[in-house]
Amino acid sequence: MATTKIGADMHPWVSSLMGGVLIGISAVLLMASMGRIAGISGIASSLLTGARDRSWRVVFLVGLVAGPWLLFLLQGESAIGVPVVSWPWMAAAGLLVGFGTRLGSGCTSGHGVCGVARLSRRSLLATALFVAAGMATVFVIRHLLGGLGA
Repeated sequence: MATTKIGADMHPWVSSLMGGVLIGISAVLLMASMGRIAGISGIASSLLTGARDRSWRVVFLVGLVAGPWLLFLLQGESAIGVPVVSWPWMAAAGLLVGFGTRLGSGCTSGHGVCGVARLSRRSLLATALFVAAGMATVFVIRHLLGGLGA
């Protein structure tokens, strides 16, 4: 019996829209049920700094990691793909993202999803800067440095 991959015949725009809707629903549910912003960097850093309300934070982060694993178990691949750069580059990128979230007082999920939805001027500016920095990074790596493959 042939297995059908989830979303295999789905147009990329539809699957992207569905993903966005699910992110929005999770952000709304977290705000409605707990009065919390779904900012991943804030949720994760609060675990490291000893937040008293740890249980929901752990469950939230486990859910983020469990999603691709569940997809892998259901269809044999996670659709994320293998890394295209080496582990040292990914570690450096992760540290820079962590530094940026501290510098920007939040991450793309906190500012870009929750803050923009609230029409926060600070979040609108932060999100514009995130996008501009991402575009500049891609330009420099692909066109000036010739790519940084594995």
